[in-house]
Amino acid sequence: MALYSEKVMEHFLNPQNVGVIEDADGVGEVGNAKCGDIMKMYLKIDNEVISDVKFETFGCASAIASSSMATEMIKGKPVAEAMLLTNKAVAEALDGLPPHKMHCSVLAEEAIQSALEDYEKKKNKSE
Repeated sequence: MALYSEKVMEHFLNPQNVGVIEDADGVGEVGNAKCGDIMKMYLKIDNEVISDVKFETFGCASAIASSSMATEMIKGKPVAEAMLLTNKAVAEALDGLPPHKMHCSVLAEEAIQSALEDYEKKKNKSE
């Protein structure tokens, strides 16, 4: 049996939404000291809807695939819906991750949450 699903390999070899949003409305960065993975998410939000999302990830195939899939799952969604994204949903969308790689989907969830929190802080300051 292969270690990774076809979807994991697809998102690892051809990741979606890679890059930086210079004037991002929310930026979140998280890392896992144990494995060395670092994930940074950038959000562009218009009328409480995520109009664009980009990521930079330094990590393994699972970390890159999780970042890519998570961005695809929240793009075009209302902020309130994106806040509900779970690592389990990301892993399921990838047709599963090996148990010892589930922390990568947790990082994707945490990076999005961190970027959304940053957005909320910036929004509250400008009101």
